[in-house]
Amino acid sequence: MTTPAGAATSATSGTVAGRPQPQTTAEPAGGPFVRHAPDGRRAMYTTTTGFGGFVASPMVSSPGWNKGYRVLVNGTTGVNGTNTIAVPADAPYNLMQLVQMKDAFGTQLLTGPGYNIAYEVPLYSGQFGTDLMRAPQNSPQYTTLATGTTPADGTFQFSTYFPFEFAKGYGVISGANAALLPVLQINYAPSTTVYTVGGSTVPALTTTVDSDFYWLPNVPTDPPGIGTTCQWIFQPCNPTISASGSTIVQLPRLGGYLTMMILELRGSTGLRITEVVGTDYGWPLRPKILVDGVPLIDSLFTTMQEDLAISTGIGAGAAHTLSAGAAVNAGTIPVPRPAGTMAISRKTSLAQRDFGLLDTGEIFLSTNPGTQIEIAGYPWGATVANTPNTLNAIVGQVVPSGALIQGLPEV
Repeated sequence: MTTPAGAATSATSGTVAGRPQPQTTAEPAGGPFVRHAPDGRRAMYTTTTGFGGFVASPMVSSPGWNKGYRVLVNGTTGVNGTNTIAVPADAPYNLMQLVQMKDAFGTQLLTGPGYNIAYEVPLYSGQFGTDLMRAPQNSPQYTTLATGTTPADGTFQFSTYFPFEFAKGYGVISGANAALLPVLQINYAPSTTVYTVGGSTVPALTTTVDSDFYWLPNVPTDPPGIGTTCQWIFQPCNPTISASGSTIVQLPRLGGYLTMMILELRGSTGLRITEVVGTDYGWPLRPKILVDGVPLIDSLFTTMQEDLAISTGIGAGAAHTLSAGAAVNAGTIPVPRPAGTMAISRKTSLAQRDFGLLDTGEIFLSTNPGTQIEIAGYPWGATVANTPNTLNAIVGQVVPSGALIQGLPEV
């Protein structure tokens, strides 16, 4: 058989070079929000300031729904002469004297000192990293704060995350409306807070903020529970605690669904209590967690450590040696439990394990403004250097718009 003149054969036919190909990223309509809203990231701002400065640059819009803000702080160009640079246990995260994150309507989403909001919340919440990356100092962006004598110059770099999303696609905030954007304000501490002994010239500070977001879907669909927020607010508890005192300490009134309770014990000097392996100074041998006067948990403190290790991996294995401060444990693997802290997870609906954003919310602790949560010690620890102690609470509190969505809205 002959081929007519001018006709193409299978051997010679093909696509013209440069012809646009059909887009393959669109999904057919139907299914959950996350199917149609790819992950994105964009720059918010980069700013320079000094110790004692104030960071509050306006955010810019992102074409979708914000999950949270990535924050990178870089302290560079420090100079040291003959000083032996030293830092307290909370460094470098105590650089952030106060963090305030508000939504466009002024609702407080994250409020508290830097160590609590920039370190403890990412560590314990599961809203950012899981496994080894729960600990901010295990980030590849972390650079140990340079201490000691020359060439140590006090420079450092650390990253953190200020989260909105608490389950996959749930808790996000609209970022497309430039008139309705979250507000982030960070008060930086003076250098004397970050360094007990500083260099001759302290580093200059650069703060970079990026937004993680979901792109606007290409089909009509919205994230689950629009208007639902997860709030982390630092609050001291009452009363203060004397050594060996049999005291019931009251947490502030809450009023949402609790995902995680972070408890932090500090002495009268403001430092987290010192702990050693096998002896947890300050904590009761057998704490009781009471909800409206009913003991919800009555447990050995060491068993609570075990529960935390099972659910999050924090304090498991070699990490039971404790972490006095982030600066002491740069790059520590596995993840240590910071001395003076304990956390109780309510994000184990699917297993004994806290899977971060993968949780059904079935066992979030339901509270209302009348609910009273208390921590009792009979007695509290005796071997404490600086008393009285103060128990602080940083609690993940989901405030739903309407009824709480339970189950897995993302599948």
